[in-house]
Amino acid sequence: MARWPHRPDHPLVARPDVSGDWKLSYGSDLKPKLCITTSTSAGLEQTLPWLFYHKVIGVTNFFLFVEGKAATPSVSKVLESIPGVKVIYRTKELEEQQARSRIWNETWLASFFYKPCNYELFVKQSLNMEMAIVMAREAGMDWIIHLDTDELIHPAGAREYSMRQLLAEVPGNVDMVIFPNYESSVERDDIKEPFSEVSMFKKNYDHLLKDTYFGNYKEATRGNPNYFLTYGNGKSAARIQDHLRPNGAHRWHNYMKTPNEIKLDEAAVLHYTYPKFSDLTSRRDRCRCKPTKEDVKRCFMLEFDRAAFIIASTATEEEMLHWYREHIVWADKTVNSKLLKKGILTRIYAPMVIVQGLRESGVFTSVVAAAHANLSKDEFLSSIESSNTSRSAIESRGISSRKIGNSGESQATARKVLETADTYSYAVPPLSPPSMYDIHLDM
Repeated sequence: MARWPHRPDHPLVARPDVSGDWKLSYGSDLKPKLCITTSTSAGLEQTLPWLFYHKVIGVTNFFLFVEGKAATPSVSKVLESIPGVKVIYRTKELEEQQARSRIWNETWLASFFYKPCNYELFVKQSLNMEMAIVMAREAGMDWIIHLDTDELIHPAGAREYSMRQLLAEVPGNVDMVIFPNYESSVERDDIKEPFSEVSMFKKNYDHLLKDTYFGNYKEATRGNPNYFLTYGNGKSAARIQDHLRPNGAHRWHNYMKTPNEIKLDEAAVLHYTYPKFSDLTSRRDRCRCKPTKEDVKRCFMLEFDRAAFIIASTATEEEMLHWYREHIVWADKTVNSKLLKKGILTRIYAPMVIVQGLRESGVFTSVVAAAHANLSKDEFLSSIESSNTSRSAIESRGISSRKIGNSGESQATARKVLETADTYSYAVPPLSPPSMYDIHLDM
């Protein structure tokens, strides 16, 4: 088991003073360099806080694979204006390049090919991650991590709340670092800006004592299919090196060796899961599956996503809101207080403080204003025409992540530091946390 000194004394995070330089550019001499890659269709209201928060904690570069709203000129041109951000559009040329990927001739991702909704997205993310590795090497990056735009890295345990500091202290023989995920526990049904309004999170099994986890499992689950609403197997950062490849959206692997992975004892990925009531319908609208128990199994990997899709597709607005409050909103202050004392729930304020500070400093409005000022009317109209042409070509050929031309046992300790983790040759899908069934298997 790998060991790493525990740091309980990292300082409280102050509001960032960025009023003089909203670009938050970093010098080329700062090491290690970390980049994030994502596949997104989100608008600026979500992407800008996500992006600048990660700049504040030391991420230098971003590779954004955009489509939908994120690919529209009013959004993408703003993103392109930010130093360190590379925007990659889902064009015909991109699809043709990805259709030639070696991934299609390998077995590790094959079980996800040619399936709808979440499976299709999983393949698309993996193909994008493969391309991002090349871009990261060309940009001189040291580490790469794949995140969604509803996830924030929480570098707890590092001095100065810094991802650079966190990764600088990782032993040189380590290839990959796993960040267990925490899941947002919203306390209201009217959240508008999750990164600024949510401070309560449910901790990961890996960061809890086994007795604490299973002893409070029923109350923590609240009648939902699993302890977490969605996945519980975290995300990982990989050291840029030869033969690196994605291993699904949650992990990385290497073609030539079994990577040496470690798991962090304090740092986490904060997953803001269905934090807004509107997330029910927005997720529904991205999938064309029938709202039946059998058909949703083709489309969604996790039980809660299946249930949410059915409700959003069949219920009235009032019924949906009732379901949302019952299954997602943590409104019972007595239960919340108990689980906070037990350590199942925890308060994390740093991201909220940073994002609020960025917003109050005018960072988000400044970057939008600057981008629009630099984009003339003729350029704007030209970019719209170009964007519409690319988008029409993609839509006319159907679902874009399918290959072109083809039809068709872990126990936490009181102070777990770092531990080696098993790696898998096959793609690691989003996995639910341990259930009560698992405790019987351990006996």
